[in-house]
Amino acid sequence: MATGTLLTVGSQFASPAVAGAHPTQVNNDVHAAAPLPADMAALTALPEVDAALDQLAAAQHLLPTLPTPDPTPAPEASQVPTPQPAPDPAPSPAPAPAAPWNVPPLAVMAPPTSPQPLAVAPVSGTLTSPFGPRWGTTHAGLDIANNIGTPVYAAAAGTVINSGPASGFGLWVQIRHDDGSTTTYGHINETLVAVGQQVQAGEQIATVGNRGQSTGPHLHFETTDSNGMKVDPIQWLAARGVAEADLARV
Repeated sequence: MATGTLLTVGSQFASPAVAGAHPTQVNNDVHAAAPLPADMAALTALPEVDAALDQLAAAQHLLPTLPTPDPTPAPEASQVPTPQPAPDPAPSPAPAPAAPWNVPPLAVMAPPTSPQPLAVAPVSGTLTSPFGPRWGTTHAGLDIANNIGTPVYAAAAGTVINSGPASGFGLWVQIRHDDGSTTTYGHINETLVAVGQQVQAGEQIATVGNRGQSTGPHLHFETTDSNGMKVDPIQWLAARGVAEADLARV
């Protein structure tokens, strides 16, 4: 075998064919173990090390073989819900309106009205003839001149007892009052009331005219007491609140 050839497991050794050659004597010292280095020899010479190694080897044979634990399965990925947008907060309720003040309505005061007069002047105009003697006779009333159509008023409240044509007056209206006295309105142009009608003081009942025995447009106004006796209209009116000064303006 040439020097430097590698030997492997299974390699065959063959002796060279040399005529008359004898087998070579093998030196038994070849199988002797090669001496260990000094440091390794010192270690193997320690009895404690040998004993520890023996115990470790024995323990490895005695320990039971533990089964390989199954790998811990990875936790399944939990399905994370998709976050939903938060609902809008409910609107705060509007504050309740303040209770209205219970202010009682102001009482509507009716404008003051003048009390119903007890009596009024029967017409506006000019006094042309008073009550009393005239032309050798008695003039039983007042003559108050004004234009035809001027309003004539009831001198006091009462009931119409005559309305229409009358001898000497042409046309007239006569009223009986609550105290039994009467008033007469003659020479009128027209009458505005009927017999039996109730009238109030100051209510229009006719218009000034020139009918009958008349010398010009005027109202002839007469009054009687409760006994039917003719009396001065100025005194009759004065007794019912119409002053003589007011008649002076008639």
